[in-house]
Amino acid sequence: MLLLLICDEVNSFSQEMEEFVQSSGENDIVVFTLGSMISNLTQEKVNVIASALAQIPQKVLLKHDGKKPDTLGPNTRLYKWIPQNDLLGHPKTKAFITHGGTNGIYEAIYHGIPMVGLPLFAEQHDNIARVKAKGAAVRVDLETMSSRDLLNALKEVINNPSYKEKAMWLSTIQRDQPITSLDRAVFWIEFVMRHKGAKHLRPAAHNLTWFQYHSLDVIVFLLACVATVVFVITKCFLFCYRKLAKTGKKQKRE
Repeated sequence: MLLLLICDEVNSFSQEMEEFVQSSGENDIVVFTLGSMISNLTQEKVNVIASALAQIPQKVLLKHDGKKPDTLGPNTRLYKWIPQNDLLGHPKTKAFITHGGTNGIYEAIYHGIPMVGLPLFAEQHDNIARVKAKGAAVRVDLETMSSRDLLNALKEVINNPSYKEKAMWLSTIQRDQPITSLDRAVFWIEFVMRHKGAKHLRPAAHNLTWFQYHSLDVIVFLLACVATVVFVITKCFLFCYRKLAKTGKKQKRE
């Protein structure tokens, strides 16, 4: 709900950035951001990315807070921060290269922008896999990719109209709401205020003790069950072993 509310609000950005976007002409632009993780990439990997971006006709806005890549093309401009949602909502945006964070995925879907996914960790792999399964994204392995791999993925997303069509289809579904996201946000805020915190909506986890919350009581119970079973089996085995040993000794004596 809050993500949809954020997506609704597309603002203008700086004049310098707008001029760069408009200078793209008919080729339009590509937005590239890996969130805060882009600064953790090696310079070699950044050069691979910059090399691929230099080979497309689109202008590229690249979020990068580090050393300037040696292979940076004249069509690419570096920014320490970019207004991601505002750029995705701009009519000249052709594609979005993303690490697959939840915010970026929802914003791109809302604005109907096809994606090239470079997932890094956690839920990002699953996010990109889901959008790819819907036909609105191409996934590239950041660890092993070459400039050619990224370039081919970009060309596929930009030049194949099916990706834009699927992205717009997902956008239509996401936007098809009975009321606007702003009205929904206002309703729930007022609902919580009217019902003095709406404690009936709080998760039951708030009423659990710390050891119940972490399921320590369940773990202890299961360990006790396992220990009991092991103990019983061990006792049975020893009993049978002693029985067999006594029987063997009697047979030898006879």
